[in-house]
Amino acid sequence: MADDAHPMMAGFVPILFGHAAFQQLHAATELGLFELLDAKGQLTKAAIAESLALSARSTDLLLLGTTALRLTDKQADGYRNGGVIAELFAAQQWPIMRDIIEFQARVSYLPASDYTESLRQDRNVGIRHFPGDTEDLYSRLANVPGLEDLFYRCMNSWSKLSNPVLVEAVDYTGIEHVLDVGGGDAVNAIALAEAQPHVRVTVLDRAPALDIARRNIEQAGLSARIGTFAADIFDDDYPDGYCCVLFAHQLVIWSPEQNRRLLAKAHRALRPGGRVLIFNAMSDDDGRGPLYSALDNVYFATLPFAQSTLYPWSTYRKWLAECGFGRTREVRGASWTPHGVVEGYR
Repeated sequence: MADDAHPMMAGFVPILFGHAAFQQLHAATELGLFELLDAKGQLTKAAIAESLALSARSTDLLLLGTTALRLTDKQADGYRNGGVIAELFAAQQWPIMRDIIEFQARVSYLPASDYTESLRQDRNVGIRHFPGDTEDLYSRLANVPGLEDLFYRCMNSWSKLSNPVLVEAVDYTGIEHVLDVGGGDAVNAIALAEAQPHVRVTVLDRAPALDIARRNIEQAGLSARIGTFAADIFDDDYPDGYCCVLFAHQLVIWSPEQNRRLLAKAHRALRPGGRVLIFNAMSDDDGRGPLYSALDNVYFATLPFAQSTLYPWSTYRKWLAECGFGRTREVRGASWTPHGVVEGYR
């Protein structure tokens, strides 16, 4: 009745209590509620309380929260997973989402409270929550036990969700060798090599990151087709003669000046007719969304680096033109995340 009488305010409630909505999701994830319901099917409140070792009051609070958020569904005296959670289990994507939820809780959540100050200072103020004196999140992760592992595990999970647009939707006809700049643990290189058997990949990154990459490449059985090249993406020259340079989840981290610098280096590394691929989440050119990008920009504003941003598609097209790329093309993904690829042709 109250929601019907005040529909606009009903829609405002999830925003006003957004922090609490996430805590309901996080608690259910940490306590194993969704795995329990997936394994057992519909259960009574008493059975859930016993299985999760919770008091009746705690179970009431948890189930009220998850059911109101439609994470669980109540039918008579029983509870089961709601539609979105059931779909994640059916698609075997729940382990991926569980990693992402843990990342939000342990990395993103507290720094998000510095969003206003990050806007005022135009820099990533939220980094203060991680010990160290460097200006970027990545170099501080190792100062917190287990956090670096969580970070790369989560980035791997995000890549698994978003990779189809990179490895399947892009036309790799005529592309034989890809330079994966800042390729880290090689998750994108491996996915690309597996999906495109004619393509070879070289992962360019700092030496410590390549230790992990080589291990993953060997485990995937792709050492013959994926190599590594130790270099700093800004300070060192790239090997030249490539027909494709890939920036996967890189050009959301850096400032416009730094991104133009990277694209200019890519232009020099490409042979005539080659392509650069910019792969990451984007915001819409009209400034209206999508909601995913609008909310994820809180993380980018508060943590990774001083000027990190989910940029609009048109910004990448403009930078490519400024760096000498004569033609551009957009490849948009079909999933619930706003990932896509902007191609620039040399």
